Amino acid sequence: MTSLALDGRGRRDPGRSPGSRRVAQALLRSSPLLPAVVLLVLFLAGPIVYSLYGSLTNASLTGPRAADPEFIGLQNYEQLFANPQFWKSVVLTLVFVIASALIGQNLLGMGLALLMKTAHGPVRAVVSTIVVVSWVLPEIVAAFALYAFFASDGTLNIMLGWLGIEGQAWLVVTPMLAVIVANVWRGTAFSMMVYSAALAEVPPEISEAAEIDGASGWQRFTRITLPMIRRSISTNLMLTTLQTLGVFTLIWVMTAGGPGVESSTLPVLAYQEAFKFAQVGYGTAIATVTLVLGGLFAIVYIKALKPEVD
Repeated sequence: MTSLALDGRGRRDPGRSPGSRRVAQALLRSSPLLPAVVLLVLFLAGPIVYSLYGSLTNASLTGPRAADPEFIGLQNYEQLFANPQFWKSVVLTLVFVIASALIGQNLLGMGLALLMKTAHGPVRAVVSTIVVVSWVLPEIVAAFALYAFFASDGTLNIMLGWLGIEGQAWLVVTPMLAVIVANVWRGTAFSMMVYSAALAEVPPEISEAAEIDGASGWQRFTRITLPMIRRSISTNLMLTTLQTLGVFTLIWVMTAGGPGVESSTLPVLAYQEAFKFAQVGYGTAIATVTLVLGGLFAIVYIKALKPEVD
């Protein structure tokens, strides 16, 4: 039996199949998203494709290759993967992201959110003000403030001197530790606000019922609260990871990737190769690898923390 599709007025339309009509209805419902899709293509997909092409050329910042770069295929990537400095930057980037975003910002943000939920008004106001100030500061201002804190004659060594402890040149002796602590200080406020909003949505009746049944505070947190804010955790992990993966100003102002290459993460290495050594194509290849690394992190989060279907 042949099915007749309905036209726009609810009448049978023998000229259109049910499948084509469903497609038309789906397109009609998604038409309000068309401007957003166009903007994403223009300002996101377009630059990514152009960057990928640039990584396949020998473009330079100066000289004849600045005006007329040549297509060289995968030569930049072959040179990149054979460079030990690149692999060291990959390791430093992973250490920076895992220590400052996955562990530092998320755990500290969750702890502060729990404190904000249970603390009294004055304590909540003081803590929130101190934490949020670091986040609302312009990044360049925060970077210089943290440089002044960790410098040889900076605030940290002065405070240690009051305690009778000899200070160090922290930005030289432990550059990665300094930038990790700085990034945790800079970004924890975002995680705190995300988790505070998520905890506020957890119905208190469920936790109270578990408490009556004899569940401890830790059991209520791990077996009730965490599963209920699973989506917020997944979203926050992804956002903090991708934001930390692209941190440049903080590291550049504090250490400039040094001493040597001891704090040269992938964004810093890409900047050095493209603008310090004028190898734009080679630097763009490093940036492309950073983009791929961010995509891998996103895939892992989506797979590991996939929210349950409502």
